[in-house]
Amino acid sequence: MRNSYLGELSAEFAGTMILILFGTGVVAQVVTASSDSPLGDHDSIAWAWGIGVTLGVYVAGRISGAHLNPAVTVALAAYQGFPWRKVVPYALAQTAGAFVAALIVRATYSDLIAKVDPNHTVATQGIFSTLPGNGGAGVSIPTAFLDQVVGTAILVFVIFALTNARNNPPLANLAPVCVGLLVVAIGMAWGANAGYAINPARDFGPRLASFITGYSTAWSDQNGTLYFWLPIVAPIIGGLVGGAFFKILIERYLTQEEEFAPQPVGREPAPEKQS
Repeated sequence: MRNSYLGELSAEFAGTMILILFGTGVVAQVVTASSDSPLGDHDSIAWAWGIGVTLGVYVAGRISGAHLNPAVTVALAAYQGFPWRKVVPYALAQTAGAFVAALIVRATYSDLIAKVDPNHTVATQGIFSTLPGNGGAGVSIPTAFLDQVVGTAILVFVIFALTNARNNPPLANLAPVCVGLLVVAIGMAWGANAGYAINPARDFGPRLASFITGYSTAWSDQNGTLYFWLPIVAPIIGGLVGGAFFKILIERYLTQEEEFAPQPVGREPAPEKQS
């Protein structure tokens, strides 16, 4: 059976892995490049993350719906009928994909990381996980928390709009491109306070990978405050907020036309018949 439950989890693993390979890879390239020969900047980071999302959705969309994000999965269960029994397995598969991708980036960039940061400090920790103010001063934990709630609320609100068959969604399988552009826009507009994790798997999986490969302070921020929980809790709350706003402001006013086949990204995959 091609579209088995195991296949869905495999697709979530692979799609999230592709996303993180591009996302953490571009940050590693920017952070480890010399100031004399820069290999990117904030914009290249935002674009690579968005392209990674698009490609990850194309990888997983047909089989699993391509959630690639526990916050999206929880919001879909709360508001769009996704089975609650699948939430934890999907989240674990997503986190595992992010973890493996981060290990690949860590190994591939190990020489350059050792060159610029031999002690594996906060100077390169941002390759793998987010920090308040991207490791700088001036951003408090409450502000970072609010930032993640807002950013993930925007993400889920627009994903719901893009994948609702009654809301004139993108045609010709262009929904993944639109979701990728959405992530680019969030990165360019909401990246200063907390690095726009907006995805618990995206942050926790690479954070764990960095911890077991030499980053002893991976669970804390640059001030020594325990921080790993924030990019998990705040995005889940933000996803629920964004989904609720879509239900209240948009979905209840859509005409009840016949539903068409859902676009990839965040839907319960339709079962396939055995051949």
